[in-house]
Amino acid sequence: MLGMQRLSFAFALLAAFVLAAKPSTAQPWPQRPVKFIVTLGPGSGVDIGTRLIADRLTKRWGQPVIVENRPGGDGLVAIGAFVSANDDHVLLAGPSGSFTAHPFIYKHLPYKAEDIVPIARVSNTVVVFAVPAALEVKLNWAGTTGSNEFMFAAFLKNAGLSMSKVPYRNLVEAANDLATGRIDINVTAYAIARPQMEAGKVKLLAVTNSTRSTVLPDVPTVAEAGHPELTLDGLVGFFGPPIMPERVRDGIAADVREAMDATVEERLNTTGQVPNFGGPAAFAAEIEQQRARIARAARDIGIVPTD
Repeated sequence: MLGMQRLSFAFALLAAFVLAAKPSTAQPWPQRPVKFIVTLGPGSGVDIGTRLIADRLTKRWGQPVIVENRPGGDGLVAIGAFVSANDDHVLLAGPSGSFTAHPFIYKHLPYKAEDIVPIARVSNTVVVFAVPAALEVKLNWAGTTGSNEFMFAAFLKNAGLSMSKVPYRNLVEAANDLATGRIDINVTAYAIARPQMEAGKVKLLAVTNSTRSTVLPDVPTVAEAGHPELTLDGLVGFFGPPIMPERVRDGIAADVREAMDATVEERLNTTGQVPNFGGPAAFAAEIEQQRARIARAARDIGIVPTD
């Protein structure tokens, strides 16, 4: 009898040990304030969309969601701050174009591709080919540094065309110079070209998006205009660090989708963006496709990364 009691006691101890060894239930997220670091400045379409969604997520999560703008350096300033934080409560907000072209521009980068993990696609920026209203001869052009720049430069080379690229640090200045005829083509976000278009000083030839924009229903896509090789969607969304568990990324994506109500979508449209939610897998797949297209364009024009 005593032996049976000892055996039962031993089994009880073993059961207690096994239960104690089991991993604890995952704690809810977020447990503290969340920060979105935005690659673009205040008032940009990405900034406005991020703030609208952040406001809704604050209510949903019961934690403050802070938006911090860190523009500059072709996105490197914001990405550097995001990667250095290495915190699953610090997210990056911006277009994938902020980093997909970096390996073809810079030989040494302060981050690795796997440091930026897609969580949720929010929208597609409407990118346009704009020309002066009185354009007669195409001589030079300007465009956003990176993805679209590579695509257009490759198009010119493959078509046997020669045009000089005029560099600009401030893309609004490029739009103003387009309106006065100082440059002949501008590949830029519709939101930047819109004031000059509404003033009748520039006209839009096409959008680089794969589908027509609801805010520009009469402007064809580059594919419809006969140049599908120029197609490139501006993918805008949220990214997390590699230390963030998959379940957390999935949860954030689901909450972002809920946050994108009719008011948010209408506001995104007015800032020159097409609401287009996508989860982690879909967003990551699109970014990889974009990377492949940019790599081909970079090879075509013989881009050599610099220090």
